[in-house]
Amino acid sequence: MPEQPAGTEPVTPAPEVDDSARGRLTRGNKAVLAAFFLFLVVAVVGSLVHLPYAVMSPGPTENTLGPSAAGGKPIIAVSGLPTYPTDGALRFTTVRVEGGPGYPVNVWDVLQAWVDPTRDVVPVDQVFDPQVTKEQVAEENAIQMEGSQEEATAVALRAIGKKVPTHVAIAGITDGSKAKGLLAVGDRLEGIGDEPITSTQQVRDVLQRTRPGDPVSLTVTRQGKQRTVQVPTISGQEGRTALGVLLGLTHEFPAKITVDAGSIGGPSAGLMFSLGIYDKLTPGPLAGGNQIAGTGTIDEQGAVGPIGGIRQKLAGARADGAQYFLAPAGNCDEVVGHEPDGLSVFKVGTFDEARTAVEDIAKRQTGSLPRC
Repeated sequence: MPEQPAGTEPVTPAPEVDDSARGRLTRGNKAVLAAFFLFLVVAVVGSLVHLPYAVMSPGPTENTLGPSAAGGKPIIAVSGLPTYPTDGALRFTTVRVEGGPGYPVNVWDVLQAWVDPTRDVVPVDQVFDPQVTKEQVAEENAIQMEGSQEEATAVALRAIGKKVPTHVAIAGITDGSKAKGLLAVGDRLEGIGDEPITSTQQVRDVLQRTRPGDPVSLTVTRQGKQRTVQVPTISGQEGRTALGVLLGLTHEFPAKITVDAGSIGGPSAGLMFSLGIYDKLTPGPLAGGNQIAGTGTIDEQGAVGPIGGIRQKLAGARADGAQYFLAPAGNCDEVVGHEPDGLSVFKVGTFDEARTAVEDIAKRQTGSLPRC
């Protein structure tokens, strides 16, 4: 045997390998590879399969007393009336909705929402009309937001003793309406037949005296001139007689008050807008330095109406630092048992009740305030 050179280790010959065994997979490797490909297939299919559900998640909140998060401009701006310093926050709350027209959800979206206690999964038809497009949804939300801002302004101004005459007006005309060419957006509705019109609910009630398809006589004012037109009705939701128009309210305000909510739509911020406007128009900070959030529609009489997504709004408010929340009385059944830790929730049914609640929060006297 030849002698190893000094300073070297013995070299062991490499074992011979059968060339036919090269590239073969063991059973374990095959199982891992199969599982990997199965996972890929499931992941791809899950992302491509759209489900008929809507996912509701907590959205951001905005302080009506401060600047808009989007543009930096004041959310509420007043011109023509004196304003006063404010303190704290009166936040309106939002819900992020996925699954509507143009924004379908897939299997993974739904599964993730099911395991998140702050999110809800509901049939999409409960949230959106299956016949509408995403553009129509955006347009209706914008109209509802504009209407809520007008009504909030009217309620706040009346609360400080200002007179605000109100008129029902045509805010939009749907694709299926037979009023196209007869009515125009902005027309002020004065009467139906011989009955003067003073509220949007009155319009709905009067129309039910007519069968769907029959015409009604509408008196409208357009650009200062009054005219009477015969408009065929249509069958609306649940077979009710309808005009196929969106109704809004126009007001004669004694000052210019603008509300800029950015791209946020819908009517549910009405209550908090009314409180924010009132706070800016009255001496002394209403919130007293507290972080107060809330939700609810507001109508001409100052009544607070229920909204959707109350659980998500509670969670979003607490996540943004709110300590107190004003909830519509009509949502109390959904509130009970879902109050986030550290958030005190008070029940309100009118603007006056909401204002009293905020005043009592500022004075740290909340013991007598009604809760859900």
